[in-house]
Amino acid sequence: MMPKWPQAVDKIFTKVNEAGFEIYLVGGAVRDTIMEREVKDWDMTTRATPEELQKIFSKSCFYNNDFGTVSVVMGQEVVEVTTYRSEGEYEDFRHPGKVTWGKSLEEDVTRRDFTINALAMDHEGNIKDCVGGIKDIENKLIRAVGEAEGRFEEDGLRMMRAIRISCQTGFLIEPTTFEAITKKAKLIENISGERIRDELFKILVTPVADDGFRLLKNSGILEVIMPEVMAGVNMEQKGHHIYDVWTHMLMALKNCSSTNPITRLATLLHDVGKPQSMVIRDGERTFHNHEVIGARMGLNIARRLKLSKKETDQLYRLIRWHMFTVGEMQTDKAVRRFIRNVTPEYLDEMIALRRGDRLGSGAKESSWRWELFKKRLVEVQKQPFAITDLKVNGKDVMEVLNIKPGRKVGEVLKALFAQVEEDPSLNVRETLLGKIKEV
Repeated sequence: MMPKWPQAVDKIFTKVNEAGFEIYLVGGAVRDTIMEREVKDWDMTTRATPEELQKIFSKSCFYNNDFGTVSVVMGQEVVEVTTYRSEGEYEDFRHPGKVTWGKSLEEDVTRRDFTINALAMDHEGNIKDCVGGIKDIENKLIRAVGEAEGRFEEDGLRMMRAIRISCQTGFLIEPTTFEAITKKAKLIENISGERIRDELFKILVTPVADDGFRLLKNSGILEVIMPEVMAGVNMEQKGHHIYDVWTHMLMALKNCSSTNPITRLATLLHDVGKPQSMVIRDGERTFHNHEVIGARMGLNIARRLKLSKKETDQLYRLIRWHMFTVGEMQTDKAVRRFIRNVTPEYLDEMIALRRGDRLGSGAKESSWRWELFKKRLVEVQKQPFAITDLKVNGKDVMEVLNIKPGRKVGEVLKALFAQVEEDPSLNVRETLLGKIKEV
């Protein structure tokens, strides 16, 4: 059956073929087409050189790299078309020292990472398999093309990519390939934080992210990219916890309902501060202030992964404030303080983290106190949260006290808000106008 191509891919096939060149769909797009999975990136390869491709597509393409990739723009779609390549030695564990254009598809695919990504498909849907990728798809295996250690020496990120693809497809990593990953794990030190972050995020949002991090640990990669979490391995806990710190963090991640990668990262890291905070009292381990220590550690991890300012803020807040209580005796003021610390924007994410935390420690998903607390989060947000929520403003203060703009105005508003925070029913304009002279 003929595959149904996006219009942009179909046009590129047609134009390049009409110009007299062979061209193939290649990589993950072929793999996912065969597996009937959604294709997110359409990559193509051809014998045509970048200069020849630029002539074919004229102004609808751009080329600004040394690796033979031309970006072809078709409407809203951008498809990358790469000339067959033959690469020299890799000098920085990422880029080949020399790139020359290849003469055949067979020459090109032998430089690719995994057999299931080295398949090619022509315009009629015929598959070219030069390295046994079809068989590995049938057997659900991720196998390096050629000699595995050499593939990873070329680009260390391929080791994380193997684990990511395993999480996305449910395939196992072929034993020889995984052994090569364990031998070459330290090569990941040569990879930029941005590239590591992108692979981590893709792992985090899969339903089996916990298995992905087990693979990262067992391969030795986690020790390189996030050594902070390793201290929790085999660190036992008491009380309601049934797992060691490391396993609990994995189980919390497994049970986190959010699809936000930062929330899922925060769920994994929520107890990362426990090993550093651990003290033994009366024969038992305690982890007082582990959320404070963990939040600081989270900032260091965010810095290494090159997270944005907003992503870093979210990660910090979710780790720092995850140890909140849900007792029925909490005052509205305490609940408002919690909401301010977390921010309304991240409340649902915190709820998802805490749910994962509960289930990941062997507790029930919910309780009557927990359900009551969630209802209070909604109700309390209807109350005044800031000075700007007061029914009077600085202009009212100046008129009542007959004063000019200055420090006094702010002091009065702050005093009024303190009263309203204790008793929200006071937030009535007439009531507050009467109290301006009293504060």
